[in-house]
Amino acid sequence: MVAQIIATHSILVKVFLVFILAGFFIPKMTSKHPLKFRKASFIYTMIFQAIATMIAFTGIVAMVVGKYDFSLSIILMILIWAALMFIEIKKYKVIKTTEVENPAKHALLKSLFYKISAVEVFLIVVMVVFKIMEAKGAISL
Repeated sequence: MVAQIIATHSILVKVFLVFILAGFFIPKMTSKHPLKFRKASFIYTMIFQAIATMIAFTGIVAMVVGKYDFSLSIILMILIWAALMFIEIKKYKVIKTTEVENPAKHALLKSLFYKISAVEVFLIVVMVVFKIMEAKGAISL
């Protein structure tokens, strides 16, 4: 059962990574319609939070059912999850409160969207690589 939960957690992380990569197309698809960009980024943020919450839930269930202790690895995963949620919420708040009809601000927001998404991808990839190396015994924490 623990193996299934961990497999589900792993699959959700991969789905999350693909979702964030697909999000790179949002600014391009809505480049001519600033208000659609705002709406699309809202929908993106809600789905982002839903998938991230599913990842956290399956991780907590795996930790409890598998009777894992709070290791440095688990603490790192929790911190990365919190950072991702914080960054995404801040990104949407900026998009929501900025005057997107202004072409200069709209261009700045699109650039911000790309940069923040790249940071989110980087954080996830670092954690995945870290966990793979930990599973193979290259790192022990």
